Amino acid sequence: MPPGVLFAVYDSKTGNPDYIPPEYSDVPGLLDELIEYVNTTDDHPLIVAAVVHYQLVTVHPFEDGNGRTARLLSGYIMDLNGYGFNGVGSLEEYFAYDVDEYYDSIQMGLPALYYSGRENPPHPEIWINYFLRMVKLYSRKVCDLQLSSEEEDIAGSLSFLKEREKELLVLLISSYRGEFTPIEVSKQLSVTNKTVINRLAGLVKNGFVIPILVNKRIRSYKLSEFAVNHEREIKEAVG
Repeated sequence: MPPGVLFAVYDSKTGNPDYIPPEYSDVPGLLDELIEYVNTTDDHPLIVAAVVHYQLVTVHPFEDGNGRTARLLSGYIMDLNGYGFNGVGSLEEYFAYDVDEYYDSIQMGLPALYYSGRENPPHPEIWINYFLRMVKLYSRKVCDLQLSSEEEDIAGSLSFLKEREKELLVLLISSYRGEFTPIEVSKQLSVTNKTVINRLAGLVKNGFVIPILVNKRIRSYKLSEFAVNHEREIKEAVG
């Protein structure tokens, strides 16, 4: 091992070095450069996350936990800039699916010694493209889970409604974009005002409709944001 190097990474089977990081005397300066990059760059946050991940693993300041710390910090940068996964999971799950591809991408075919190309890789797009591809794949998973959860929420809420309340909900979604009164709806349905109010009570209770109060009395109603955002799904579920 070159003099001044503290933490090298060795192949567990052959004992040969997989990676020889920079000398310990260079580590503080390299970390300062990384911090300055994060604080001053105009790069897209996902690129910043990828660079931080690579640089921290490459500078290798700790005896153990460099990869975990790099994944944690890159995830934090994504969360901070609105690219997190809402607590569903982390990219580490996808990195773990194919560990060999992860290490091949981050090593980029370069020699084991930091000073032989790792400090300024000629083709950083190898790692960045891999990182962005993992972000894309995991984003799809999160979207699928979110849609599945929303469908379950809609089905669950609709299950508490009576058939007449469901019919009223579909009518409101199809006919009213702003505020409406029970009298307006009763004329359209040819039923009494009281009948509409009773049906609206079920929709309010289950979060599909919001009453608008004036002087502590209900003046009118409007569709909830949940109902507006899921118009198509509600219509399909009601049939």
